[in-house]
Amino acid sequence: MSGVFRQSSRGLLRVHGKEAVPFLDGLITNDVKRQADATVMLAAFANAQGRLLAIVRVLRNGNDFFIETEAETREKIFTNLSRFIPAGDFLVEDLSADYSYFEIFGSYTAAFPFLNFGNYPLPGVFIPLEKVSEFRETLAGQGFTELSDEDYELLRIEKGVPKYGVDVDESTIVPEISLENLISYKKGCYTGQEIIARIHFRGHVAKRLTGLVATNDQVDLLPGADLYAEDGKNAGRITSAVRSQKFGRSIALGFVRYDYLAEGKILLCNGHEVTVRQLPFESNETGEAAIV
Repeated sequence: MSGVFRQSSRGLLRVHGKEAVPFLDGLITNDVKRQADATVMLAAFANAQGRLLAIVRVLRNGNDFFIETEAETREKIFTNLSRFIPAGDFLVEDLSADYSYFEIFGSYTAAFPFLNFGNYPLPGVFIPLEKVSEFRETLAGQGFTELSDEDYELLRIEKGVPKYGVDVDESTIVPEISLENLISYKKGCYTGQEIIARIHFRGHVAKRLTGLVATNDQVDLLPGADLYAEDGKNAGRITSAVRSQKFGRSIALGFVRYDYLAEGKILLCNGHEVTVRQLPFESNETGEAAIV
């Protein structure tokens, strides 16, 4: 066995109790009622205007729900959840300080319990703090090496995973995010649902997060650079960029206006051609997830 891993800080929240299902279902974009036990569901928290508060993964165990989110959005979501505690039969806990988060690329075995959040959009498990040293030794013994921040950024962009505060933030409308199965359009009401459903059923987003590839392999794409159509109209903006050895050129994430979102569309960035690519840049199957 061999592979790479990255240890990082992520938020881990727990919601549990008899009314946990309707409580969460009224707050997130996916359908908690239909989530099976021991599975992971991708979702988002939105405000009343349908704008993004956080992208999360929800791991269900009966009426216990473990919520994984970025460190930058943990406190916001915990505060948002906690203010409803007096109104129902459920509790909210912040477990972030009790666990450490590992993203692991490759097959491995471990002989103690952990919380597994599956492989989509990136593989991740939470390890109890008292087991972290043992877990790192286990990975090393199985031939795993630790990813540098630069290599992780490359993987993140190739997988098309947005980073809060870099690619997306509270100005982002949730349907503008290019992640599959983030939103259920069949469930009942939740915060932001009216705006999100209206966009889906009556029109389309003005822009969307998508992939971009430099046509010239000598050109480096840069975050913050504007994109233009061939007629000179503004077409969007790059949010993250990296040079990919796999593609032999610079690739990026960026918001592109609706009229220019077609796969293969040529845009201009600082006078150089870039090609629009659908995300992710490489295929990524959704994996099973469970408490093991």
